[in-house]
Amino acid sequence: MTNRLYYADNLVALREHVADASVDLVYLDPPFNSNANYNILFRSPAGHAAQSQIEAFEDTWHWNDAAEDAFEQVMRSGQTRAFDLLRAMRTFLGENDMMAYLSMMAIRLIELHRVLKPTGSLYLHCDPTASHYLKMLLDGVFGADRFLSEIVWKRTSSHNSARRWGPIHDTILAYTRGPNFCWNRLFTPYDADYVRRFYRHADAAGRLYRLSDLTASGLRGGESGLPWGGFDPSAHGRHWAIPSVVKQEFPTHEGLRTHDWLTLFADGGLIEMAGDGGWPHVRRFLDRMPGQPLQDIIDDIPPLTQRHAERLGYPTQKPLALLERIIAASSNDGDVVLDPFCGCGTAILAAEKLGRRWIGIDVTHLAISLIERRMKDAFPGTHFSVEGTPKDLASALDLAARDKYQFQWWAVSMVEGVPVDGKKKGADGGIDGVIYFKPDGKRTEKALISVKGGAHVGVQMIRDLHSAMEREKAPIGIFVTAALPTGPMLREAAAVGRFTDEFGRGFARLQILTLAELFRGKRPEIPFVDPLAAIRRARREESARQGELL
Repeated sequence: MTNRLYYADNLVALREHVADASVDLVYLDPPFNSNANYNILFRSPAGHAAQSQIEAFEDTWHWNDAAEDAFEQVMRSGQTRAFDLLRAMRTFLGENDMMAYLSMMAIRLIELHRVLKPTGSLYLHCDPTASHYLKMLLDGVFGADRFLSEIVWKRTSSHNSARRWGPIHDTILAYTRGPNFCWNRLFTPYDADYVRRFYRHADAAGRLYRLSDLTASGLRGGESGLPWGGFDPSAHGRHWAIPSVVKQEFPTHEGLRTHDWLTLFADGGLIEMAGDGGWPHVRRFLDRMPGQPLQDIIDDIPPLTQRHAERLGYPTQKPLALLERIIAASSNDGDVVLDPFCGCGTAILAAEKLGRRWIGIDVTHLAISLIERRMKDAFPGTHFSVEGTPKDLASALDLAARDKYQFQWWAVSMVEGVPVDGKKKGADGGIDGVIYFKPDGKRTEKALISVKGGAHVGVQMIRDLHSAMEREKAPIGIFVTAALPTGPMLREAAAVGRFTDEFGRGFARLQILTLAELFRGKRPEIPFVDPLAAIRRARREESARQGELL
């Protein structure tokens, strides 16, 4: 079941492929701004035709028959609390885009609750546009008592808003399936200013330490209230706070009496009489402290910018460190992590890196093919399966008949290309994708990809691709076709000539590949292909030209 990518509607994939109580951790980052276009996967490097964008799907969350069906599915789900909330929201909001979004999310949250183990947790990443409504839905599905945390991630340093507070954060809502959930206590490094303000002392060896009071407010009998070392805590309305100190300083020690602990601390040079009246304080050395326990405000993980090597151009891409923190806190080695809106796959990469098993679901071939490339780039030799993508010629032709854009994006992924927007043919001359390559290991070039899924192809299509190559100054063109090429097409392609790289290797400038050949393993002949690295390099070069600090 695990280490699988599903190209599918996540509601269908969850119902058909994910069993009850089989998942340890769910992370989801669904589209949450009802007035935006979602899943714009790539902005092409400078020089590409019209700075084209890929839109996996445009604002599909309008109130329509699909939204009404999602609402009715919640009604029939048996989740009475969730439906009561959703019905109240519909009364309040009306039948608009936000209500369509909430209906879509409600039925999916019900399925995600079903697949979670009793010890499992769910983290929903959203923004203030819908976070308050989503929290109510989560209360309805999971129960208000299963709310764990509302985490604030500072996603940017500032935002220039003329008439409101600058919106610089996202919200992550964390819920648990049951009361006995997985939680690993993690720590982050202390802030430099905190260290400077509190760890102001140093011993003879130069070790930094701070002084902490050995007493706590309130009177207690027994040893906790007896004088020691000439100091009587009860005279000040206090008692010895040894248990709390021991837990932090000596978590593996237990069983000693209060005065024995005090003597041990004193003999070890850990106690000094500081402050007015010689109050006893314990030295807490910086190099023995684990750090700051996780807090619900995350401001130490910056958003991705042009200078980050992991940045792919996916606008909602989250930093790997953020997903690693969430997965490390709420799952263990070998646990199953599920991301039902996996996008560019950062949660999947984090799960693999931390030794978890994983399931990723996305509704676009763009996302699935991108994750495949990222996984192979980051973890060579790792094994995972991809479900729902064409596995033979018949299924490829079926996809072409059902959705030509998804077919084009899938075909582009088969030749390890980066898709361009198939809906803007007037701007890009019918180009469906680009393969970036470095013929000399430094300079980035591109091969243009044209995909045809119909039963009829002709020589004019080859001429159109050649014209685009000349216009774009692309040394190579790839024509992918479901039908067999004709003789005139083959002759026209051959007449375009050869490209010779820096090492004297020759490559056909215009190459024709059939789907049947792709399924047999044939691929374009491209010099020095490295798609992700080339994309990153092109973006860094463009940033440098614009004067951005790398």
